[in-house]
Amino acid sequence: MISMLRHKITNLSTLASRQPSIVRMFSSFDCGPPGKDHEDDIVHMEDRKDIVIPEYPQRENEKLETRKQRLIYQSRKRGMLENDLLLSTFASKYLQNMTADQVHQYDTLINKPSNDWDIYYWATNKKPTPPEYETEVMSLLKDHVKNELKESRRMPDL
Repeated sequence: MISMLRHKITNLSTLASRQPSIVRMFSSFDCGPPGKDHEDDIVHMEDRKDIVIPEYPQRENEKLETRKQRLIYQSRKRGMLENDLLLSTFASKYLQNMTADQVHQYDTLINKPSNDWDIYYWATNKKPTPPEYETEVMSLLKDHVKNELKESRRMPDL
């Protein structure tokens, strides 16, 4: 096994001495020309009329307890760690005692916007919250995000 690894390392070293451009190609990450502003490379969804994002389907006949369980799971699995932490700790702390109307507000808040960064920016007050999401639950989430008691937060246990 060790002799096989030595052989492969020797072959790679030989290749590197013969073809330095190949090594350079794989050993660095090129983000484009130095000084180039990559803001133009970002796709802004509101500017794209050809991309249609399907509307979130409301689950009208879902039992309240089932909806709460689904929202606990969805709060943990957002696809971005910042929201995973904020929303999972929020859901763990508040969701069980929410009314049906508040649960509906929370469901709409975390599932209707197509971009999780929007939720993050609204909750942290980096961007203004659109009127349709400025609800009792959003106010509660914004207070939770402030973390005035300076609690150490981690992902809640399942």
